[in-house]
Amino acid sequence: MFRIGILGAADIAYNKFLPALEKVDGVQCAGVASNSPDRLARFVEKYGVKVYAAYDEVIEDESVDCVYIPLPPAFHYEWAKKALLAGKHVFLEKPSTTSAVQTAELVGLARENGLVLQENYMFQYHAQLKAIEDIIASGELGKLRLVRTSFGFPRRAEGDFRYVKELGGGTMMDNGGYTIKLAERLLGSSMKLVGARLDLDEKTGVDIFGTADFVNSDSLMAQTAFGMDCQYQCSLELWGSKGRLTTGRIFTAPDGFKPTALIETGSGSRTVELPACDAFEESIKIYLRALEDSQLREEMASALIRQAELVDEVRNAREI
Repeated sequence: MFRIGILGAADIAYNKFLPALEKVDGVQCAGVASNSPDRLARFVEKYGVKVYAAYDEVIEDESVDCVYIPLPPAFHYEWAKKALLAGKHVFLEKPSTTSAVQTAELVGLARENGLVLQENYMFQYHAQLKAIEDIIASGELGKLRLVRTSFGFPRRAEGDFRYVKELGGGTMMDNGGYTIKLAERLLGSSMKLVGARLDLDEKTGVDIFGTADFVNSDSLMAQTAFGMDCQYQCSLELWGSKGRLTTGRIFTAPDGFKPTALIETGSGSRTVELPACDAFEESIKIYLRALEDSQLREEMASALIRQAELVDEVRNAREI
């Protein structure tokens, strides 16, 4: 049995990770560590998990094979490094770290020790994305000219780590990374940054809204937008020479939900039902596959570095 210990009683661990974990064979939660007794209590009540007194106790537990880290981004590097040095596999929430340099160091440690290090952009494993790619490949949209994707939500409660600079806050480090990950999936490895803008929030000092534009070697362009103080958006638009596809839950479709896509062409329009999927469950399954698949581990490692470099490029190119 593959055992995963959790650092931090985060909402995503409670609402997404553990329900998905329960559906996957051969893996179980070893326990949770948190400095918040109230948040820990609900984990015990609902899932009956073991409670660790400290993060280090999880890492030092010889029965723990992997450490899941859903902490604020500023803590990812420190605790992932400790876990890797202790010989533990690591399953990280996004972003992997707050800099490409830190991410590259973690990848190096994982490679040296044959360990799996994954950044949990689970949307990429949702079945709807493969269905959309099949539509592109069918030629119905013609030659793709533009990819446009947006991910934003209204301002969250006071004290949320996303609005705290010292915790690795900011829209680029949070939902902005999703849009970049999707853009590269659709544009491929030749994708280059054209320009970017990040707007700072005067109250918190973090970037609150941003845009980034990309192009690949085939002249396909991608426009991305992301924000943490705006009307909710979770969209993808594909504009081709023959048609256009739009869909509205590309990053956050929950388990059991069937997304739809609108396809518009010169001959009319139609709505396509896309497949339902638990993307978190699929992400965990991919992670377990990587334990035995060295090629998959290397693909994950390369993707981690590439994503971190692109995020750094956007942050450094910003015009505030």
